[in-house]
Amino acid sequence: MINLILLFPLLACLILCLFKKDYLNNLMLNIYAALHFIISVAYLFGINLLPNVRNCSFFYVNKLNLIFLVVMSVVFLSVTVYNNGHLKNADADGRKVRHYTYMVLLFVLSMTGAILSNNLGITWVFIEGTTLASAYLIYFRKTKHSIEAAWKYVFICSIGIALAFVGIILLTIATGSLNSLNYMDLYKNAALFNPFWLKLSFVFILFGIGAKMGLVPVHFWLPDAHAEAPSPISALLSAALLNSAYLMILAVFGIMIIAGCDSFARVMLMVMGFLSLFITAVFVYHINNYKRMLAYSSIENMGILVIGTSLGGAGMLAAIIHLVGHSLIKASLFLTSGNILDLYGTKKIKHITGLLKTDKPTGLLWVLSFIGIAALPPSVLFISEFLIVKTMFLNGKYILCAIFLILLTIIIYGMGKAVLSMSFSAPEKEAGELKSGVKLNWTMYIPQAVMLILSFVLGVCMPEPVSTLFANAVVGF
Repeated sequence: MINLILLFPLLACLILCLFKKDYLNNLMLNIYAALHFIISVAYLFGINLLPNVRNCSFFYVNKLNLIFLVVMSVVFLSVTVYNNGHLKNADADGRKVRHYTYMVLLFVLSMTGAILSNNLGITWVFIEGTTLASAYLIYFRKTKHSIEAAWKYVFICSIGIALAFVGIILLTIATGSLNSLNYMDLYKNAALFNPFWLKLSFVFILFGIGAKMGLVPVHFWLPDAHAEAPSPISALLSAALLNSAYLMILAVFGIMIIAGCDSFARVMLMVMGFLSLFITAVFVYHINNYKRMLAYSSIENMGILVIGTSLGGAGMLAAIIHLVGHSLIKASLFLTSGNILDLYGTKKIKHITGLLKTDKPTGLLWVLSFIGIAALPPSVLFISEFLIVKTMFLNGKYILCAIFLILLTIIIYGMGKAVLSMSFSAPEKEAGELKSGVKLNWTMYIPQAVMLILSFVLGVCMPEPVSTLFANAVVGF
């Protein structure tokens, strides 16, 4: 099943290249999204849909990466359903849409490979592949700002990938004569690694892959890229790409724990996490672009993930719960922002008024998504952030806990002010004066509704199998 999920996008690209039929663009994306989802769910329930012809030592599914795989499948399926209606409103010819389809297929392939890889070197290759595939998607609209965002993305992430490569080289020095980057080999022998070189390698890998994850101070590409990319791509960037980078950091962090160097790693994660919250709190008040606002929210939530990771125990469990909730809710926010852009033709917050009166379903999705990302009950993010606060209290980190709550409050207020203004203020334009000729398809509402329902249900009553899955995934952290 792993072979199928990795090889199908290459086959789909070949079919698109040979036949060049416009109807094949959405068809290939829909087939791959459905296939990706079915295989992920099959792994979740332990069902083998295909005979295991040959074991592959380079890819595997374990209790941790299974959660990342399922989350990406749900987000990718939702984005693909949304994309069916979104592309009808996009001013793009068949050739441009075909190139878009190529890159989405390769982008998802790269993220899937990074998640399923059982080898640090191969993970690095797939993370680099995500940069190459998604750069065109950021540039898709071919405006002055989009090309600037794409070049900034490629430049910063390429530097990050280079730093991570240096970190891998330093890790091989730390391993001595092991001569393997297979995760199982690294975990088995981690206690024998040289602590100095291992700590140095973690610094390079954290900063390098942290650039892909959007952690401060290597986050500069993220606000521009999310603001300029088409909304479905912004959803994939925030709800899938950042997770893939986080998983690689987790893999190396696991080595640090076994080697007894975790105190050093936890301090670094904690510092970068709080810096990410601080930068978001500073900039959230000066943003007049709602997609950039959502981008800074992603930086904030990546910071929360690494703070939870640094705490360990219940904090690590909170990080995994937060990852799931953030992916679902942030994808909903970005897809709904695509509706707003289609309706109003602007990304400026001050030009969006009366959203609930202009298009009630979009307005409701926008407000409910904000409630979710603000971690207000019944959002599942309330559980994750509550667990992080509780863990800080139990560990005696009272000052850090107070700073954490203050920064979150500032961010929630800043985002809430913009969302409420956009949704409840009196409309300046009548419906007929909005962007002409735009009709939102039902496929541009349903995906967000489904993801929000999932995130709220998990927040109200998390089924025992789900909580067991989360608990098993964080054993050892």
